[in-house]
Amino acid sequence: MQTLKDQVIFITGANRGIGKSLVKAALEKGAIKIYATSRDLNKMPDFNDDRIVPLQLDITDNTQISKVTEVAKDTQVLINNAGVLSYGNILEGEISTIENDMNVNYYGTIRMMRAFAPILEKNTPAKIVNIASIVAYSPFPSIAGYSASKTALFSATQSVRIELAKKNIEVHSVNPGAIDTDMNKGSDWDMPAPDGIAKTILEKIESGELDIIPDKMGLEMFNAWEERPSKLSEIFHNMYYGE
Repeated sequence: MQTLKDQVIFITGANRGIGKSLVKAALEKGAIKIYATSRDLNKMPDFNDDRIVPLQLDITDNTQISKVTEVAKDTQVLINNAGVLSYGNILEGEISTIENDMNVNYYGTIRMMRAFAPILEKNTPAKIVNIASIVAYSPFPSIAGYSASKTALFSATQSVRIELAKKNIEVHSVNPGAIDTDMNKGSDWDMPAPDGIAKTILEKIESGELDIIPDKMGLEMFNAWEERPSKLSEIFHNMYYGE
């Protein structure tokens, strides 16, 4: 088991939700340094810990990515958490929001992996952790752009895992169900708090689990998919139509 104690960790989208909770959980794990990023540093919470290095970063901006790689050359664990979610279906949703979901969640994360892979290779043993979603197994029509982007990210994560397998860099995929964050604000689902989910994610990373589903809802959906992929599709069908 490779612990996160004394590791240098880089976390995107650290200003809220799971990202913020991952920062706190990593501090509790004993990380020696945490690069915590946000598109707007004015929205970054005060973690009150001198191990935190706040950095401005929009993962769709190649210039900003280049700047942070110059600063964070000691990174050993890259956690790609930054993401967006837009509502809308495939046939009637705004194409611009579908494109934005894909540009941030998929292409933005690919940009980060490409930029940090050489850094991680110099700092092995190292890790990449991509926060995807349970919808990678069965897209939900009302958030079709988000679902497609996370499905693409899940596939890309599996590919990168193979590419880096012989370079001493582990690649983890995290596929949670709905978590009680701003992204799911207004939902009447019974959702777990992000702090507990973040702790579970880091524990499973330390144990070497590569495909991580950190919550009960996500596990129930995955188990349905594992039993029969169409069974999970039926669940999303019933949710979509309120049946």
